[in-house]
Amino acid sequence: MSKPILHHASEGLPVAPKAHRRDLPIAECRPADEEMSRVLKTAPLRMASDPLGGAIAHWKHGALHDVVEPMADHVIMTYPAGTQRLERRTGKSVAIGTARAGVVTIIPAGSSARWDIPGPVNVVQLYLPHKMLERAAGEADMAALGDLLERTGHPDLITSRLLMSAADTLEGSAALDALFRQQLTDLLATRLLAAHAGTPAALQPTLGGLAPTALRRAIERLRSDGDVSLAALAADADLSRFHFCRAFKESTGLSPHAWLRQHRLERAMNMLRDTNESIVSVAAALGYSSQTAFAAAFRKLTGETPSDWRRRVR
Repeated sequence: MSKPILHHASEGLPVAPKAHRRDLPIAECRPADEEMSRVLKTAPLRMASDPLGGAIAHWKHGALHDVVEPMADHVIMTYPAGTQRLERRTGKSVAIGTARAGVVTIIPAGSSARWDIPGPVNVVQLYLPHKMLERAAGEADMAALGDLLERTGHPDLITSRLLMSAADTLEGSAALDALFRQQLTDLLATRLLAAHAGTPAALQPTLGGLAPTALRRAIERLRSDGDVSLAALAADADLSRFHFCRAFKESTGLSPHAWLRQHRLERAMNMLRDTNESIVSVAAALGYSSQTAFAAAFRKLTGETPSDWRRRVR
């Protein structure tokens, strides 16, 4: 009989290398957000999903003493603030860690475990379909896709920061935030393959940028009010989403999201300087959900509120 596995998150060691799986096809597993709502006995504070796959949610929940049933998607978590003890039992194995800033917890799709968490937790969760990992593995020219490893409070500042950046886009400009989340989901899938899968990814570099015609089409689409999803941008260039992002940045020095954010900022500055439109109207014209969200984004990039900037330049 195997001995229990017992590690603490501060050791920086992997725990429970493979998930305890039931003999259930993924199609028969519960949607991750529904299962999380059931066990956490609450609804997420904020949530956004991509119709092409993937969703992210921000939760605050109390103590948990329950079994998480098998889910159809991989669940990757990080913790914005606070500390809390985590205990996960999978079969005869026990993993103990601490929820805190800079660590991640991973529940592979199809796995089941009992969780015991004695107090409140602030957590961001990404629900990642396995097909997105498969696509990322194919784009990275991996010979085989290894099993995603279970993690409980595992130190990984890179993955944690990517998840926190994705959580920051749950409010604001819908088109801009959706594009950013799609890029981050792709980056997270690649990061998981490199750091949390049984077979490390051997990423292939992309040489050179976009062809001039492809770059012009991409910029025209980003400037339009139409579909600015990564899928549409990549399809125009006849590239995968992953390789399009790399080639676009090679050509412009900016990611598609950063380019669109800068373009929106330039439009906002022109409207604030050249028209008498209210701040609310400018925010609405640029697709922001509220004046507050627009002001926060403007200040983050310029260091000034829209009103202060307008007064200064007029």
